[in-house]
Amino acid sequence: MDFDIFTFLGFAAGTVTSIGFIPQLIRGYRTKKLYDISYWMPLVLASGMLLWLFYGFVRNDIAIIAANSFGVSCNILLIGMKKWYALKGGS
Repeated sequence: MDFDIFTFLGFAAGTVTSIGFIPQLIRGYRTKKLYDISYWMPLVLASGMLLWLFYGFVRNDIAIIAANSFGVSCNILLIGMKKWYALKGGS
């Protein structure tokens, strides 16, 4: 695997876009309320990221694999939190 400026750029882009999930996850954890989050948004995002993840494996691109693995995980966690808190009466 070559680590060049483009790989660094890919990691930087993946880091910036992946950080966007953190505030929503923290807010959901603190408030235990995710009623204002649609199930469709994280489901559609996770589906697209799974396709990007597959593409990253095909291209053997570690930056794409890392960013989309994290993004898929965040979306699955968000869906799980929404379902869990709904069962507990929070959202």
